[in-house]
Amino acid sequence: MATQNEKARTKPTVDEVAEAIKAAMPTLDATDQQIVSTIHRLMSSGDPVDPEAVANAVGGLVGRVNEKLDSWPGVYRDEQGRLVGFWGQAIEALDPEYRFIDNGKTSYAWCALDTLFIPPLIGRTIRIEASDPVTGQPVSAVVESDGVRDVQPAGAVVSMVVPEGPFGYDVIDSFCHRVLFFTSEVSGAKWIAEHEGTMLLSVDEAFELGRSMTKLIAPDIFDRAQTA
Repeated sequence: MATQNEKARTKPTVDEVAEAIKAAMPTLDATDQQIVSTIHRLMSSGDPVDPEAVANAVGGLVGRVNEKLDSWPGVYRDEQGRLVGFWGQAIEALDPEYRFIDNGKTSYAWCALDTLFIPPLIGRTIRIEASDPVTGQPVSAVVESDGVRDVQPAGAVVSMVVPEGPFGYDVIDSFCHRVLFFTSEVSGAKWIAEHEGTMLLSVDEAFELGRSMTKLIAPDIFDRAQTA
């Protein structure tokens, strides 16, 4: 039987998880990165995002934007072709519910990690709200470009899973539904004991994971955010 030290050594590092997530994502050139960050910024208004508004913001053609969106997994549109869900953010709540509150406007995240990497990606300070799937108790925090503050309760943790291959159109079920907030290590440990392949991170570790992931996936946006 593995000792506690052996188990600790087999737990992947934040950088290793970030590398695995990067490998699961599409490769983004500089324009792609602008498209991604623009969509997240516009979606934070709480309204569907028109691809033409994205094209105008990045100085490109709407055809190029739509071509990219049609080729990427994790893109959801309404009947008018507007974006209502994109790479960790949505206009309507999912179950479990993760809320972004940005200057009184509400949009929703797909999972705990999304609430931690999207605010720095778009250069916003955003309040996030969630609930523990085991206890039903609330979890909240304020996410800024350089860290997380006002975490309630203070002992909150995040479950994580390492993707084993490219993200597909089932990314919400296969990944997001396994990346959750918990009010404490006690409730988190209870949940991961029933979900093979998952592990726990502190909120600060999960934020650093999001930061490392963004640096790998969208280096141009990351560098711009650091100098803003």
